[in-house]
Amino acid sequence: MEYSWKELIAVDRYIVHAKGILSELDRKVLTLLYQPLIGAQAYSLYMTLWSELEQARLWSEETTHHSLMAIMQCSLPTIYAERLKLEGIGLLNTYMKRTNEDDERVFIYELLLPLTPEQFFNDGVLNVFLYDRVGKTKFQKLKKFFSDRAIDRTSFTPITRSFHDVFSSIQPEKMIHKLSDEAKQEVMLQDGQQYIGKERAIYKMQDDIFDFDAFYAGLSHHLVPRRAITEKVKDAIKKLSFLYGIGPLDMQKIVMGVIDPAEQIDIEALRKAAQEWYQFERGEALPRLYDRVQPLAERTMAHAEPKNEEEYLMKQLETVSPRQLLMDFSGGVEPALADLQLIEDIMFKQKLPPGVMNVLIYYVMLRTDMKLPKKYVEKIASSWARKKVRTVKQAMELAKKEAREYETFMKEKEQKGSKKPIRTELLPDWLQTDYSQFERKQVKSEEELEQKRRELEERLKKPKS
Repeated sequence: MEYSWKELIAVDRYIVHAKGILSELDRKVLTLLYQPLIGAQAYSLYMTLWSELEQARLWSEETTHHSLMAIMQCSLPTIYAERLKLEGIGLLNTYMKRTNEDDERVFIYELLLPLTPEQFFNDGVLNVFLYDRVGKTKFQKLKKFFSDRAIDRTSFTPITRSFHDVFSSIQPEKMIHKLSDEAKQEVMLQDGQQYIGKERAIYKMQDDIFDFDAFYAGLSHHLVPRRAITEKVKDAIKKLSFLYGIGPLDMQKIVMGVIDPAEQIDIEALRKAAQEWYQFERGEALPRLYDRVQPLAERTMAHAEPKNEEEYLMKQLETVSPRQLLMDFSGGVEPALADLQLIEDIMFKQKLPPGVMNVLIYYVMLRTDMKLPKKYVEKIASSWARKKVRTVKQAMELAKKEAREYETFMKEKEQKGSKKPIRTELLPDWLQTDYSQFERKQVKSEEELEQKRRELEERLKKPKS
């Protein structure tokens, strides 16, 4: 999602509210488990907001975002982008109201505590993402760090006393209903006050991430009654669909395979069945980065209809994974393992979102006669990562700029009297700029490349099965 001044400006005020008191264990969970997922800047934003609270207090003083920019030494668009990450992963709730004075805005940033280590490692989505980010060895070390040996209590006898064994009951004449109204007010919490407690971070996935209508349409009511699809099961279905790329038809088969005779669905059995389906379909233990699609928060065309060919391509690149894009390029043939490994390494090391990786693939393959030269791809990826390219639109605009600079360089080189023949690249429509002031030299391979470009765009326009 691109930043807009309508979303946030420096003079907008905010108040920090906490849903509990951060413990030392919570800090370690945030640092070691959440930070690899959200990045250092989002982690810094969370801790900076938390530091504005006084010790054991739930509310901060009101201040402006200009102050936050000064403390974090970063721009407002960066703060906004990192805020969205915290919201998406469930660590932050944001509320906004407009005041009557000059229509000013006030935000409440409500901080939630991270999941416990047990909740995190059993989540089914966050733990898989962490494994993908840090690798097997580090993941196992983290599990060991956040666990300890369990005591075998089978040889012990419980001797703990119960409450009524230790305490006697209160005499009837001293019960609260006997107290005066003034005394009752002393006992009860006053209006507008709340007790200090704890509320853990729970990230949410909207229903539209999975086509439940198609899922229900092909699901037999006799085999799987609708009452078996509880809210917990629906939530698990959304997470597993997002994580493993499972469509409604395949999810029907998975659900029908795990429902028990009592017509109930065990969440853990559902997770295992989804993992087995993924391993059978893809032959891999865990989903890879090249199977991801552009996050909804970073899609420019998520809620817009394309008005031209460029926007249509933009929407396609936002909704397809790098693996699927390569398959579309090759007419449905599974991509070479070397190409997939190259993409995986780049996405992991350079932290490029899937949509940006798609633009890079599209750009490079059309400039190098349908190849993915490792050094060339890594050079561009490194440049885009330094420039913090996060959306498909940003990547396409940057590619346009680089294409213009390349054309200018090649034209100047030609005008200086270079004896070597200059090969002028034919670029896809969204890279085209106004080169009418030039006299472009045509080469024999241009017609062939133009035909390939048209074929690729036609393949992208075909609906995915």
